[in-house]
Amino acid sequence: MRITVTSVLVDDQAKALRFYTEVLGFVKKHDVPVGEYSWLTVVSPQDPDGVELLLEPDEHPAARPFKNALVEDGIPFTSFAVEDVHAEYERLRELGVHFTQTPLDHGTVTTAVLDDTCGNLIQIAQQKADGLPQGVPDQTA
Repeated sequence: MRITVTSVLVDDQAKALRFYTEVLGFVKKHDVPVGEYSWLTVVSPQDPDGVELLLEPDEHPAARPFKNALVEDGIPFTSFAVEDVHAEYERLRELGVHFTQTPLDHGTVTTAVLDDTCGNLIQIAQQKADGLPQGVPDQTA
């Protein structure tokens, strides 16, 4: 079993497509009309055959209250891996992205949290190469 598609609930698919492609750097994979909306997915340019992110309309009655509650509590809806959180933070800030959490070192991972303009907080995360907090020597050698 493997993950092939995951979703992020968005308030406007066209706006989400612009943000996720033009700002975050994903690439559109599918845009198939399905009634009023589309089966609209993006992928990482580094893994075009990898997991697809479905930009799913938040039209279900439970979706917006759920999203609002997460945002109010500062909880990211999902997380994306990046090579360098600090560099990505600076790149995105220069593009006008609003962050609710600046880069924060949690020991084995560094994270930052941004507003995707579509009703979600999204975490970007950089896993430490050795899995150890910075400055902690590897005792297994």
